[in-house]
Amino acid sequence: MRLRFLGKNSFPGDSPTLYATDRSSFIVQGWKVTDPEILAKLNLPADETCVEIPAALFVHLANDGLHGTIANWAPPIVHVTGEGTYIVQGKRVTDAEARAQMSIPEFEDCVEVTRVAIRALLREEDDLGVDHE
Repeated sequence: MRLRFLGKNSFPGDSPTLYATDRSSFIVQGWKVTDPEILAKLNLPADETCVEIPAALFVHLANDGLHGTIANWAPPIVHVTGEGTYIVQGKRVTDAEARAQMSIPEFEDCVEVTRVAIRALLREEDDLGVDHE
């Protein structure tokens, strides 16, 4: 799997990052979710996991031609925290070639979500900010 960097929200020690793939999907890299209450609410299949990201990370979707704002809190967004961050669920990225293209600290992981699923979350706007809902 080939990745194309779209953007990141980086703070010292943190690096939530968004990538586009060559498979009509996105890789969302974020903090591992360890909160037992959140994890208890999710029915995670063995090949899936979830990561926590700042909501602002999705602004980088524009670098792949998707314009708009997140207007639906539905899968792959499975939870919105009290701090306004998103819990994103998807296929755990295990592809060695893909992981080699990323810098993933021990406290982070990454999930793959389809472009279709992400697009369904957006209220699209054109380049002039006109809402096309």
